[in-house]
Amino acid sequence: RDRAMFLLLWWSIILLGGLSKYVSSRSGAELLSMHVTVYVLLVAMFSGVILSVAHAMVYVCRSLIVMLDAFCCDVVGQLALDEIGHVWNLTQAVLRKASTAVENCLLALCVVLAFTVPLLVVDVAILGGPSASFTTVLPGFLVTCGILYVLFLAATISEKCACIPSLVNAISFGPGTDYARHHIVEYIKNSAAGFYVFSMRLTTSMVLKLMYVWCIVAVGQFTRLDASGQGVAQ
Repeated sequence: RDRAMFLLLWWSIILLGGLSKYVSSRSGAELLSMHVTVYVLLVAMFSGVILSVAHAMVYVCRSLIVMLDAFCCDVVGQLALDEIGHVWNLTQAVLRKASTAVENCLLALCVVLAFTVPLLVVDVAILGGPSASFTTVLPGFLVTCGILYVLFLAATISEKCACIPSLVNAISFGPGTDYARHHIVEYIKNSAAGFYVFSMRLTTSMVLKLMYVWCIVAVGQFTRLDASGQGVAQ
């Protein structure tokens, strides 16, 4: 499903890139020129690299989510209370190792996202025409959606880890095990496991705040450019 979604995104970006040049040129003759061909190839290459990195990140995140689900199933089904701590140590060690291995890729995606949003606003303000600006910024918007999907998926790992103490606390391991269960619950909670990017725990609230900040930046930048354009026109 993820592979099909990213392939669909990539092909949509390529098609919309060619369509944007067709609309901006206002003539179908330029579509066959070398300039347009090079433009479409560059769009395909750069968007393909970004979406390939994002797709690889999705595979890593999906694997970690499945590992956490397997741990929860083992806790409910077959693990004894004294085994949960050891298995959780292995689980969170794999989480930290995997997140450390791919944190540079996630940082690169965040940098792309940080530059894409203001540039999309600049494109809308410069092009002016509603049809031309829409077809031009839509490929960049699709790339942004792909990166945000990766960020939300990585943040889901931290959210799942935060719910595991409640799951362990709700299971009965027999009479006389309340103190040991409380100890395990506090140990899992204080371990603060999750998806880390340069020693910073990535959560859904952080991703939502990032979206909120960049929406404010985009609206503010578009308003300023629109006001300056009206001033020049007057």
